[in-house]
Amino acid sequence: MQSPDRFDTDPPNSPAFRVAGVLGALAVAFGAFGAHALKSWLKDDPDVVLRLGWWETATRYHLAHALLAAVFALLWSTSPRARTGLTLCIAGTAIFSGSLYLMTITNIRVLGAITPIGGLALIGAWICLALCRPRNR
Repeated sequence: MQSPDRFDTDPPNSPAFRVAGVLGALAVAFGAFGAHALKSWLKDDPDVVLRLGWWETATRYHLAHALLAAVFALLWSTSPRARTGLTLCIAGTAIFSGSLYLMTITNIRVLGAITPIGGLALIGAWICLALCRPRNR
């Protein structure tokens, strides 16, 4: 008999679903920060358009993958691949969007070298979604 998994509850009550909610809330908060505070903070920077573009890309991918995380949370108890997918989704968002957020704030452009690693994790998450199959019951 397998031990119960703390994530194997009704999807809206599962920790996986809460993780997706927090990921989405952070995406909206970061988007608002970029549209208001960051924009005025960078207004005198000659690369303001470029840097705000990095931030916008980060928030767009962040929000889209928060939604994907919610899909994995819904699939959590029915498909083993949902676990891998959610992990890849969280790690990919942290690396992809996180590197772009840091690059925007610091203007350390070498951080862009790790962004594709996050992108690969996000691609892997989408592949996991494509391969999700219900467990045999």
